[in-house]
Amino acid sequence: MSSPQRLPASLTPLDAALAALLRGVAPVPSVELPLAEALRCMAAEMPPLSAHPAHDIAAADGFALRARDLVGASSYSPLPLAAAPAWVEAGAAIPDGCDCVLDSDCVDVTGPIAQVVAEATPGQGVRRAGGDIAAGSLVVEAGRRVLPRNLLIARAAGLEKLKVRRPRVAILNIPGGTVTSGLIAESARTAGADVVARTAAGRDAVSIAAAIDVNASDLLLIVGGSGVGRTDAAVTALAERGEVIAHGIALQPGRTSAVGRIGKTPVVVLPGASDQAFAAWWTLVLPVLDRLSGRRPRKTLKLPLARKIASGVGIAEIVLLERKRGAWTTLAAGELSLGAIARAEAWLVVPDGSEGFAAGADVDAYMLRE
Repeated sequence: MSSPQRLPASLTPLDAALAALLRGVAPVPSVELPLAEALRCMAAEMPPLSAHPAHDIAAADGFALRARDLVGASSYSPLPLAAAPAWVEAGAAIPDGCDCVLDSDCVDVTGPIAQVVAEATPGQGVRRAGGDIAAGSLVVEAGRRVLPRNLLIARAAGLEKLKVRRPRVAILNIPGGTVTSGLIAESARTAGADVVARTAAGRDAVSIAAAIDVNASDLLLIVGGSGVGRTDAAVTALAERGEVIAHGIALQPGRTSAVGRIGKTPVVVLPGASDQAFAAWWTLVLPVLDRLSGRRPRKTLKLPLARKIASGVGIAEIVLLERKRGAWTTLAAGELSLGAIARAEAWLVVPDGSEGFAAGADVDAYMLRE
């Protein structure tokens, strides 16, 4: 029995497919989430913070004093104090008139009169107002990922929630591609998406079409069934439920990927093979997620190539890279092993109109590790 799916005579250029997929896609509305749930999401606009600490506090346990009163004090010439010094614990407010905190071994309080045996400088042992968080600063800039260190700032500022953008991603697994579907779901969660995954009852077009649900989702990913095998029918099912923009992308690996739309929801059909799915994830899915989450442009790193990268004209080719001695070394090009994917530090696309890059050429690569 022949497959109802066929690739077109000519593949759609990657840039054209991506431009069509992104058409009409805009950042999702922001939501306020508890700090733990906001982790990894993209920050939305948020108000500036007040200074923290709000006033000078002790950076360590000790005696609060005024530095100018201690000039000349030493173990050879102890300085007697007119009154017993105030003891402060770390984090406590500095008493009025004091500007330093001395360790306990710098003040002798064993006799009837306290004596100081060391000088101090203003601010010694003191954490100044605004020393941890400057007034007017932000927990994290809009369009940046919320990281654990940002939550530290939020908690110190007394915040319980953060305003973020978290796209809703529906993932439909076609039976037989569970490993790849899990990989894509985990990648989507790592990218800050709210993921709902389900599996179609069968690999046929009717079962797949019945399982497609774009309600309450901003992006639909169908994993598996994108090829031209006898049981591949994901693109046919997409055509029944919506619009197929392109099936057969000039991308290696990942040429059987497809993009489309159901109503206003963008759809990407990823191949069931993990390496091909990753290629489609990096080049098609991530740009949509970045647009939906209002993410700022992803960081790249420019380094020279240790060796030449050769590529055929007419198809965009994925290259995986790692750093060695200040240069990019190619781990894989076009054919991506799972070992290379696991080791890679960055990736780039050789454009379909290019024959590759010469050894020593500076290239910008997208980092895989933030």
